[in-house]
Amino acid sequence: MDVSISNTVSTALYLNQAQTAEQVQMQLFRDALDMQAQQVTEVLASANLGAEPRLAQEGSLGTHINTYA
Repeated sequence: MDVSISNTVSTALYLNQAQTAEQVQMQLFRDALDMQAQQVTEVLASANLGAEPRLAQEGSLGTHINTYA
């Protein structure tokens, strides 16, 4: 067998394995991003960002001006 043919076949096999490994890495990356997106969505949903705190009902502080930050 010619050396150049053997080298070509070896290179093709190596590139095929590298491509398979890259596809696996990309799938793991996508799965990790999906999990993070789901967790962020759950955190934001549980935070109830639209709720305004109410003014204090008694005492001398917080009954007239809402200074919640």
